[in-house]
Amino acid sequence: MLEAFEVLTTSGVVLWSKSYAPVGAHVINSLINDVFIEEKVVPQSASGTGVSPVFKKEKYTLKWRRNKEFNLIFVAVYQSLLHLGWIDRLLENISTIFIDLYKDQLKGNRTRITTYRFDPYFEQQVRELEDNTGSVAETYSAEIDDKKDPLVSSDNGGPPPPPVPGFLKAQHSAARAGATSDEGTPPATPDTSRSTTPVTGHLLTTKAGPSGRVSRRARKAANASANASSGDEHSRNRKPAKGSAKKMRKWDADGFADEDDGEILDYSAPADDGEAAAPAVEAVSQDDWGRRTGKGQFVLKELGEEVHSILDHADAEKSKDGASSGMVGSGFNAIGGFFRNIVGGKTLTESDLQKPLKAMEDHLLKKNVAREAAVRLCEGVEREMVGKKTGNFQSVDAALRIAMEASLRKILTPTSSLDLLREINAVTAPTTKQHAPRPYVMSIVGVNGVGKSTNLSKICFFLLQNNYRVLIAACDTFRSGAVEQLRVHARNLKELSARENVGEVDLYEKGYGKDAANVAKDAVDYAAANKYDVVLIDTAGRRHNDQRLMSSLEKFAKFANPDKIFMVGEALVGTDSVMQARNFNQAFGTGRNLDGFIISKCDTVGDMVGTLVSMVHATGIPIVFLGVGQHYGDLRGLSVPWAVSLLMK
Repeated sequence: MLEAFEVLTTSGVVLWSKSYAPVGAHVINSLINDVFIEEKVVPQSASGTGVSPVFKKEKYTLKWRRNKEFNLIFVAVYQSLLHLGWIDRLLENISTIFIDLYKDQLKGNRTRITTYRFDPYFEQQVRELEDNTGSVAETYSAEIDDKKDPLVSSDNGGPPPPPVPGFLKAQHSAARAGATSDEGTPPATPDTSRSTTPVTGHLLTTKAGPSGRVSRRARKAANASANASSGDEHSRNRKPAKGSAKKMRKWDADGFADEDDGEILDYSAPADDGEAAAPAVEAVSQDDWGRRTGKGQFVLKELGEEVHSILDHADAEKSKDGASSGMVGSGFNAIGGFFRNIVGGKTLTESDLQKPLKAMEDHLLKKNVAREAAVRLCEGVEREMVGKKTGNFQSVDAALRIAMEASLRKILTPTSSLDLLREINAVTAPTTKQHAPRPYVMSIVGVNGVGKSTNLSKICFFLLQNNYRVLIAACDTFRSGAVEQLRVHARNLKELSARENVGEVDLYEKGYGKDAANVAKDAVDYAAANKYDVVLIDTAGRRHNDQRLMSSLEKFAKFANPDKIFMVGEALVGTDSVMQARNFNQAFGTGRNLDGFIISKCDTVGDMVGTLVSMVHATGIPIVFLGVGQHYGDLRGLSVPWAVSLLMK
């Protein structure tokens, strides 16, 4: 597998990096020193077009591609034991996409301090190339050393980095340590050459116990020392007074909390000026996550179509120059092998399709598709294929794949309009005199921890780009910190909207312990009185199989009367997504259902996007948005061809 990938300048500054396993900084430092500075190593490269040069260091093989126009070096690192035939194509595609996305920043004088949110594009390319090349390409090389020096073995963390002479490598090491991915966290490249466990201010630099593990006694001493060295010693050792136990919250038969009894549940420390000082919010480039139409509306990008359009454009340019065109990763090679036992030139029967469709069902299950959805898809393909007369294997294979694609598209393609901006405009500025303008109300529901508040903030940022006045209603009155979380989001969004001079956002809150339905109703009334365009209602997370908690949603729907109710579902939830979708869809009372799904954490599952199919299959409700990261701009629309291509690989 790929160990690491870095994009750096020829002066040694790391612009973006992705690490799948710890790789010492000395590995790439050696490439810079031996190849680019001292030129004492001649790179290995095979003859032929598009083959990248090779450099080997310890157990790693490094391939790179250099762009002279922008002075960039793209480096891929993988273990020498593996033969990854798709690395050359990955370097070519990534260099094309990175330069196309950030060419304006690369030409400016802020190249080194710009944050490059490139993770979704990189992951999409790695998935495509891995799937279409297949795991067979990752074969072990015969060149394996019989003996390893345990002192320098990579299993023990590898040798310490050698002295790095010169400004270039020092700058590279510093930049690599400080480089952040688009999640805002440093790449996982810790120096594991020695164990450094703090014990009363000292470092344990020797191995303690088997495999270098620190003994249990040493860990206990370290924890005791750490606890004793921080905080207020007096308050920590003080015994709690009798009768000071936390008062339990009371709930009525309908699952609602008692009204506010005067107890303060907000434990955050107030600032002197009334609001805590916060660091400046990082700006989000519009070009990274959407575009403006000719009418001035801001619409979201679709990730799959965006990446393919960039590569197709690059291939077209190469074709003009006489170079080879085409992109690896556009076929359905993995599926084709399921049907090679079918004999052509006959009328297909159920027995002919039994084994191939069973293989297809297993394939869909591996993609996180729920079993009942996979069975439904295969049954649709069977109905389409039985009785079909084909001339040869190729026609059978093509017909089966076309039938499966048609079944997937039928499930994922929405049957109703998803033009959210048009619906908002119709409500906030109606053309008829019978209906007075009112705010458009959207509510976000879902189970605990799926990312409701985060995705609500992303939607709010999207609406602000279209110059709407948005009111966020904090109706999660149960979870500690829920109101404070929305308060931080509202503050950040206010700063971004003021900086870009787009839209306006405010937070409506009444604290904790209140009836969420009443808070939502009051928020909608407040928005109508103060001429807000959109109300975004956050709700408390609840288990879909807890009838007591789910029953309160019916009252919530009646009081708030939202125009749209969106459920947030995790892309990694698996087959439980079917029951979640059905229970939430039925929780709002007769005649009221969910209006759409927001699938969060799509950047965590690779090509296992079967949750999309499972939730839509269970309810017939479409996917509205996809969450692909932690930033406000990490929101995308669903591209049905993109989802189908991932499921068919």
